[in-house]
Amino acid sequence: MDRAGARIQRYNNSESVMCGIAGYLAAGHRGELGCALRNMSAALAHRGPDDEGFFEAATRDGERRVGLAHRRLSIIDLSSGHQPMSNADGSVQIVFNGEIYNFLELRDELVGRGYVFRTRSDTETIVHAYEEWGPECVRRFRGMFAFAIWDADKSRLLLARDRYGKKPLFLYEADGLLLFASEIKAILAVPGIPRQVDRCALWDYFIYRYVPAPATLLTGVRKVMPGSYVVWERGAVTETAYFLPDDGRPSLPRAPEKDPVSAFLDQLEEAVRIRMISDVPFGAFLSGGIDSSAVVAMMSRHSGQPVKTFSVGFAESAYSELAYARAIAHQFQTEHHELTVSQEHLMEHLPTLVRYRDAPVAEPSDIPIYLLSREARRTVKMVLTGEGADEFLGGYPKHVFERYAGAYQRVPAAVRRGLIEPLCLSLPYGFRRAKTAVANLALADPRERLPRWFGALSGAERSRLTRLEPPRANHKAVPWLDSFHGGSALRGILYFDQTSWLPDNLLERGDRMTMAASLEARMPFMDHELAAFVSGLPDEWRVRGLTTKRILREAMRRVLPAAILERPKIGFRVPVNEWFRGSMRGYLIEHLLGPDSRTREYYRPQALRGYVEEHAAGRQNHEKLLWSLLTLEIWHRELGLCA
Repeated sequence: MDRAGARIQRYNNSESVMCGIAGYLAAGHRGELGCALRNMSAALAHRGPDDEGFFEAATRDGERRVGLAHRRLSIIDLSSGHQPMSNADGSVQIVFNGEIYNFLELRDELVGRGYVFRTRSDTETIVHAYEEWGPECVRRFRGMFAFAIWDADKSRLLLARDRYGKKPLFLYEADGLLLFASEIKAILAVPGIPRQVDRCALWDYFIYRYVPAPATLLTGVRKVMPGSYVVWERGAVTETAYFLPDDGRPSLPRAPEKDPVSAFLDQLEEAVRIRMISDVPFGAFLSGGIDSSAVVAMMSRHSGQPVKTFSVGFAESAYSELAYARAIAHQFQTEHHELTVSQEHLMEHLPTLVRYRDAPVAEPSDIPIYLLSREARRTVKMVLTGEGADEFLGGYPKHVFERYAGAYQRVPAAVRRGLIEPLCLSLPYGFRRAKTAVANLALADPRERLPRWFGALSGAERSRLTRLEPPRANHKAVPWLDSFHGGSALRGILYFDQTSWLPDNLLERGDRMTMAASLEARMPFMDHELAAFVSGLPDEWRVRGLTTKRILREAMRRVLPAAILERPKIGFRVPVNEWFRGSMRGYLIEHLLGPDSRTREYYRPQALRGYVEEHAAGRQNHEKLLWSLLTLEIWHRELGLCA
């Protein structure tokens, strides 16, 4: 048996859990929390329909109670792995959501240090790693995870989240009560938790189209930051960052790779292979773009049977990539499944998805991802996706444009404002990207410019539309900027993507939409060792001239057809711009301007109506803004909130 085969056989004796976790730490006895803990677990049932477990106890001093809850979606080792899991004497208890890919190496090291294992699970490896290294054990894990550990001897609660925030974790603190959960809805399942809109977070939402961490739209509920761990000990809560993406660090010279393309391909293949470990049927989301096609190609090398692939498209041919996905499916002889989404699907499922996301649905693509996840769940319990490739390898037009921001801002203001910008605004409706580029390159402050590439409004536009008071002067929605020490414009925007846009929007979307269908998603391009390798290369290996994701394209020239490598990027876009001018126009107007609107008081009526009418008439494309306002309204309705 070859080395790869031996590794897979060893993994198959292990445990993997894509689940939901929740818990509390409360001053006093508060006996009602036992019932509340079960309500929290029930709110997460979709994340783990296969099993549930609970742990509750008083602290050693008797002054507090702690509770842990776990919901399980079994992927590996289906007959065992019940959680909460403990160490030998029961003093350490864990609930864990995720997978640690290097747990076998860690296990061997811990056995050498004298630890005795009762199982072959990655969960038990975390327990003993914590016993050996304390909270700093998180630095040793390669994988995706969110977990909570209660250490009775030290009266310590540890909450930890993986490097890029693939797995979610939320926290609420007030009046001697600490709650945590994989989703906000579990926190809201506890009686007495207030439902109040955080106006500072709402202010940020209008620029970003999502709420940057650590805030959420609800006052008092926050996100544990990606790459961080939180410790409660002796009544105090501290949060420690243990990881920042390599693109935020100064570029350090190193010996050049003799063949960076081959080295990259080896790293990518390994990242795919270790994510194919499963005791249940699995497959891949296939868009027909280079990212998901590369994943399917690598999977085909390590699968003894046809890979199951799943694709979604739209009736509008300009937005559909089904033909490209079919070509890849044919090339690699996959077992292929297709789904077509219509505007009726969007209107039918949007309120449901807002409930699953616990927030406005920032991207219309949430709906097709959810529907595709439901379709995939009929035959598989886990999929690999191409998520993260653009944010690590430089795959968007903005990664090309951003490098010229400094040069554009050196053009005299009179020329920019008097000639270039008016000319650009007068372009026809279809020149969306050109208009976005010119408008964004003019923004000198990166706090405005970087979010604006995919955002809804500039700061000035936000003030014209909304009646909201600006937050206090020390309000910061951009911790990513303070921690950036890289040296190039490309690394700057990639760092923003990796620390804000990706965890707070795309990964949140992927987690909620797949877990809503009880489906696990794994993302090889987000392997932190692969990311570190790419970050160590010169910028030109990611973006050179107008070529994006250059190293991936070069690597895939040996694998994928030219039709896939050279076609224009469509992206996973839903044709809501046409729908808002057509059959969804009435739906949009009723929600934003109708008498039952709960958010009208946030806006200046004339400005809001102007955006709606400009879009409906085809004079400007305001699809991002209008989508953000629509789903914000639906979120208010679902939670029973008013402006």
